[in-house]
Amino acid sequence: MPRLQDARIIDDGAAVALDWADGARARFHAIWLRDNALDPETRAPDNGQRLITITEIPAQTAIDEAQVSASGDLALRFTPEHKTVTFPAAWLREHVYDDGGGPDRGWTPSTVELWDAGLGQRLPGVDFARARDDAGALRDWLAGVRRYGVAKMSGIPRESGGLCRVVELFGHVHETNYGRWFEVRSEPDPVNLAYTGLGLQAHTDNPYRDPVPTLQLLACLENSADGGDSLVIDGFRAATLLRDESPAHFDLLTRHCARFEYAGSADVRLRSRRPMIELNADGELLAVRFNNRSAAPFVDIPYEQMADYYAAYRHFAEIIEREELAVTFKLEPGELFIVDNTRVLHGRNGFTAAGSRWLQGCYADRDGLLSTLAVLEARDEEVAA
Repeated sequence: MPRLQDARIIDDGAAVALDWADGARARFHAIWLRDNALDPETRAPDNGQRLITITEIPAQTAIDEAQVSASGDLALRFTPEHKTVTFPAAWLREHVYDDGGGPDRGWTPSTVELWDAGLGQRLPGVDFARARDDAGALRDWLAGVRRYGVAKMSGIPRESGGLCRVVELFGHVHETNYGRWFEVRSEPDPVNLAYTGLGLQAHTDNPYRDPVPTLQLLACLENSADGGDSLVIDGFRAATLLRDESPAHFDLLTRHCARFEYAGSADVRLRSRRPMIELNADGELLAVRFNNRSAAPFVDIPYEQMADYYAAYRHFAEIIEREELAVTFKLEPGELFIVDNTRVLHGRNGFTAAGSRWLQGCYADRDGLLSTLAVLEARDEEVAA
């Protein structure tokens, strides 16, 4: 466990400088520490929600006393409140923001690992019954989804709608106009190209929604057709390659909004306006939206930049289609795969009319998955302590 070795008040009490026993260092502002104090008057003990507003904290908050306790934690006294608060050294280490910044700070979270075709040899997977009955197995599988944005599962219930039982292991089904779940097989009058035998370019699903469903599951009930192999591609890896190969192209796809649209029937008309590559204010890669079938006319790019925008669009598409980025596999009956729909693109090869290919899909929300994972990890930490 991290232990503090020294604490020094700096900048006339506006901040404190900390040294850990392993040599790590960081500075924290007094106002930040007061706002994030862990005492029961500041945070509700049962759920951790903040009980005070920023306006209730004195604007001139400073530190007038800082000591390292015998356990290696930090004890501070704030003025003008004359309030003493203790911060665990491990908590402070986890929340360091004094790291010098840099061009890649926040590009992807530390829990995310970029990948290419090599992931096919180590794609996370688990059996449904084991994930259902073994909390450790479920935790590891969910952690794999968080890290790679994709994972497989075998032994799922081979019944219509059975994939919803997988979602119930970590959250709730996200129902859409397609229903609680939807069929992915050839239909005589398809309302979506997914319901044909045609190959599908790697894409993210439903970019015309705002927000998009953040998780998608595709489960196999039958698959005796020739072809129809599934493929997945790390959109974050593709975006990183675009940034490295052409900063100008990357800038165009992050700075200008694309438009997406779907009109599947008289009572459904969905539209969104978002960049193909979305960053937050400090440069963290948030999402990739890429779906040629659902792209509406781009009308948000200035005339002088439209040709360059299409060159950037083509460049990104060419990266996405590189064989060395794709993990391919053929789902067997009783198997499914899950993707983070804000990151991982999925597609398939075309398949023939001979044989049968019947998949079902459904959507879920990533926050439910991450919440379940956080609970499981916290339990493990409590046991370890």
